[in-house]
Amino acid sequence: MQAPVPLASDTIISANAVDYLIVFLYFAVVLGIGIMARRQVSDSVDFFLSGRSLPAWVTGLAFISANLGAVEIMGMSANGAQFGLPAVHYFWVGAIPAMLFLGVVMMPFYYGSKVRSVPEFMRRRFGTGAHLVNAISFAVAQLLIAGVNLYLLGSIIHALLGWPLWVALIVAAAIVLSYITLGGLSAAIYNEVLQFFVIVAALLPLTLIGLHRVGGWGGLTDKITEAASRSDTIAPAAQQLNSWPGNALTGFDSDFWSVVGIVFGLGFVLSFGYWTTNFVEVQRAMASDSISAARKTPIIGAFPKMFIPFVTIIPGMIAAVLVSDIARMKAGETVAGGASGDGVTYNDSLLYLMRDVLPNGLLGLAITGLLAAFMAGMAANISAFNTVLSYDLWQTYVVKERSDDYYLRVGRLATVVATFVAIFTAALASSFSNIMDYLQTLFGFFNAPLFATFILGMFWKRMTPAAGWIGLASGTIAAVVTAILCDGTLGGLSVGVIPLSGQGASFLAASVAFVVDVVLSIAISMVTKPKPVEELRGLVYSETPKEDLVDADEASRPWFNRTLPLAGIALVLVIILNVAF
Repeated sequence: MQAPVPLASDTIISANAVDYLIVFLYFAVVLGIGIMARRQVSDSVDFFLSGRSLPAWVTGLAFISANLGAVEIMGMSANGAQFGLPAVHYFWVGAIPAMLFLGVVMMPFYYGSKVRSVPEFMRRRFGTGAHLVNAISFAVAQLLIAGVNLYLLGSIIHALLGWPLWVALIVAAAIVLSYITLGGLSAAIYNEVLQFFVIVAALLPLTLIGLHRVGGWGGLTDKITEAASRSDTIAPAAQQLNSWPGNALTGFDSDFWSVVGIVFGLGFVLSFGYWTTNFVEVQRAMASDSISAARKTPIIGAFPKMFIPFVTIIPGMIAAVLVSDIARMKAGETVAGGASGDGVTYNDSLLYLMRDVLPNGLLGLAITGLLAAFMAGMAANISAFNTVLSYDLWQTYVVKERSDDYYLRVGRLATVVATFVAIFTAALASSFSNIMDYLQTLFGFFNAPLFATFILGMFWKRMTPAAGWIGLASGTIAAVVTAILCDGTLGGLSVGVIPLSGQGASFLAASVAFVVDVVLSIAISMVTKPKPVEELRGLVYSETPKEDLVDADEASRPWFNRTLPLAGIALVLVIILNVAF
């Protein structure tokens, strides 16, 4: 084996020439796809929605790949290392049901209305008040979440090359900026399809080799049990090795309230709020070539999604017992090093496991997979941000009735601005030991109240425009206040009065936001004027003819090409996985 050739003395990954060559070739392919996609961009619909021309299998893989960013890779491996098996709830309870609901029920409304974004749908249903609140909150959320992906992308470059983190952030941002600015959404989507296969090829060997090193599943459970018995700071082995009731994840002592937190806070409010109203995901389905393809997009994505825990959470659990630095940190020690250089955290679990178990060649492939994941996540955030800023904010409220070319230029400029802003928001992400704590807090602020407004307005025609924006704004404020009260600080003063932290706090904040939004929306709707019924076609379920929600020929297609049979199979599989674990 060739001797490692690190480029700086403080790298934590000892890669050799073969590893660097694999990474270099991947970046060349990514930029090449952006250049080719540029030839297909002639107007704003091409740039923002790929001309609505992509088949379901492409948008389905892009749908799930867009989510394979920091949340899936580093965040879930960090959860696996910290909490163990309860982290699977983010997939089997907190994703699949909502993805199926999006495909079966909600995508026909998005696609059939020909909107370019989720905030635009809100404008048609509730008017400019709810639209403005949603567009601004969504744009802010995308900049914050793009910073998460950029921070982790930069930390990989720092770990590999030893560059200062700020230099790594700028280089990583420049690469993502290049292919999004060149080819728009098409470049993002085709790269996401490539990235999906690269990510799986990178992480699967890590799981298999890691399990072999610890003696298989039985050896892993024995080592987790042994580590838990030696330390008072580590959750009991029974909590780490069983997904229910999930006390380690939620922070609740009560089994009952832990299950309620997972099912309602995560499985309903956060999950449905994220998957059904998050334009980052919905935008991929809206780029498909028909209503049928749009409906099948999240359902096709559900099949690989339910197996992602085996290449993210399991490696995190392995790292917690096999990698000495992670094991010591989990036991309460402060360990120097880490991808950021500021100390080892749970976010480093996957990197350290790669360092310890993968040979050169496979190491380069794994590094490429991580880079692909973070670029996919950041590109998804940026491409959604530029659409909302260009159409929902700039065209609607700032500069109206200009040419299509003008808004296309605004979109490209917004891409550049968002990338630079993400460099600064990356600093916020670096302060969290487990990046999932930060992400779930953001989802509670932005997605939970949006889902409450959205679902109530879609199924209750009496809901009024005034209720739309007041409920949405109040729900967001309620989530922020609840998060502060959960062991939080305000102006340097401790104001935490709810003894709950981490992801359990985010479940509670999201639940409060949902309830406040729904209660206020109902109360305000009863004393304000609703929109005329004739304006609600395509926006409210009861006022939309069924023929508007499906393709005319779908019923005649074979079962594997129809929406409902595919959704039914996915639901049965995820129930089996929940029972098995």
